[in-house]
Amino acid sequence: MNAKKVAAFISDWLKNYAGNANAKGFIIGVSGGIDSAVTSLLCAQTGLKVLCLEMGIHQNPSEVNRGLEHIAWLEKNFSNVTHLRVSLTETFDTLCKSLPENSTSHGLSMANTRARLRMTTLYAVAQANGLLVAGTGNKVEDFGVGFYTKYGDGGIDLSPIADLKKTEVYEIAKAFDIVESIQTAPPTDGLWKDERTDEGQLGATYPELEWAMDFLNDPVTGTTDTELYDLTERQREVLRIYQSFHTANKHKMIPIPVCVIPDNVRN
Repeated sequence: MNAKKVAAFISDWLKNYAGNANAKGFIIGVSGGIDSAVTSLLCAQTGLKVLCLEMGIHQNPSEVNRGLEHIAWLEKNFSNVTHLRVSLTETFDTLCKSLPENSTSHGLSMANTRARLRMTTLYAVAQANGLLVAGTGNKVEDFGVGFYTKYGDGGIDLSPIADLKKTEVYEIAKAFDIVESIQTAPPTDGLWKDERTDEGQLGATYPELEWAMDFLNDPVTGTTDTELYDLTERQREVLRIYQSFHTANKHKMIPIPVCVIPDNVRN
């Protein structure tokens, strides 16, 4: 992939979209991860206003430090970039006190609640400043395994890197010398009190999942019994992992179901 050519194409697309929407620029939740780092860089390259929002909720200090290091790098290189820090820890804890115990004791429910609090914060600041919320999801997360929170980090105005595989996101980061700590950190969604990684939650690496996505979407291999192919046991396991997540999270990738009432029922 020609990383710099692709980056220029995305930045032009972002600038044109913002112009058509009469928006002043973009807001991005910066987490200290590779996806938000590359997305904020691409937005900064438009020359439009870019506001980076750091929204900690009982956050791991290493994640916060990586995010702040990246923001400092952006502000040094782009005069159109500013940042804001909003601590949501107290807000999250207050909400937890108001929720039923079976909700607060459900780990995934509370992890997703963190993401939804951040989405609410992004839109509050975005609307007040005439900005668009830029999403940070990549192709395998958004359209492969559905590894994001519905109405959390999935609640956005536009999706600049959703046609890029995770490995391609890393290519852009390398081409523009994004801070080393972000390029080398294991990917994590930052929604848990511990330091669990994406790979630990998914059971496969991003390159493995990208391979599975390509294999299953191929017009030949994707429509044939995989048992006919000379696959390793690990490849078969990765295909099972990919298909399991894709099926379970399909509801995130399709329009909200609408109950259409037939005329013979309505009349």
